Amino acid sequence: MFVKAIEVATGFTRPLLSIERFYGSSEVLRGASTLFFVNGDGWALTCKHVANLIVGAEELAARKHQFEQEFAAMTGKKKEKQIRRELEQKLQVDRKKVFEIKHRFINCVEGPIQVTMHAHPKYDVAILHFEDFTKLLCSSFPMFAQDGSDLKQGKFLCRLGFPFPEFTNYRYDAATDAIEWTTIGKDVTPIFPIEGMLTRHLGDDQGKIMGFELSTPGLRGQSGCPVFDAEGRVWGMQSATNHLDLDFDVDQEVIRGGVKKKVKDSAFLHVGHCIHVEVLKEFLSSKGVSFREG
Repeated sequence: MFVKAIEVATGFTRPLLSIERFYGSSEVLRGASTLFFVNGDGWALTCKHVANLIVGAEELAARKHQFEQEFAAMTGKKKEKQIRRELEQKLQVDRKKVFEIKHRFINCVEGPIQVTMHAHPKYDVAILHFEDFTKLLCSSFPMFAQDGSDLKQGKFLCRLGFPFPEFTNYRYDAATDAIEWTTIGKDVTPIFPIEGMLTRHLGDDQGKIMGFELSTPGLRGQSGCPVFDAEGRVWGMQSATNHLDLDFDVDQEVIRGGVKKKVKDSAFLHVGHCIHVEVLKEFLSSKGVSFREG
């Protein structure tokens, strides 16, 4: 049903790959999120919470640099453990918090990566503008639905993003106490679609329809991905996943491998929350960003 539509959406959908580590740890954790281009001038859409992570990475880098500079300046004046403890308290650093994040835009542009971000004042939407690049690595762009009122219960839609990351081109460098990208390992991750039926519309606190719910979850890594129909027409953007309590609690004994086992479980229905196409178009228009609709 969505074969040709996925081929179309793949043309303008791109991954944002991420690596991070917690304070005091050398373990590197990987993740991904999604963006999609809307025109040939380097404008793209993603979620505001994704854009905030990019900004947050810069803030973490500045704090890490400050930590290292002040630690080096105080070395020899006090015991190392005392210096570290004082800086941890001053800069609010502990082992339960992320200490370092690095991102990489994949197959977006050639040349320097310079991105301006515009966050929606109310909804989980952000516009990214890639600037001063030498070549945009995207030649096809989405067609947005012209009339959002046609988005009704029972409509089947598809999402396309980058969950289940498989890239391995990163490491922790003990000599510099930093995570870094490498030229060794797999540098891409597979794109992954998931379909769902529109179950309900979502309203804001003023009653405006600003989103819709799908019967299947948006997967981690699909935040910011396009939501489209069988023709590839975009009707929204994946934003979050909600968990509906089914009230099907299980507390019973079963046999597994010939052994009795006590099972306790609470069932939830995981549904996707998506930003409505009209919200996307209104925000793009407010910033003077051109897009196709039809």
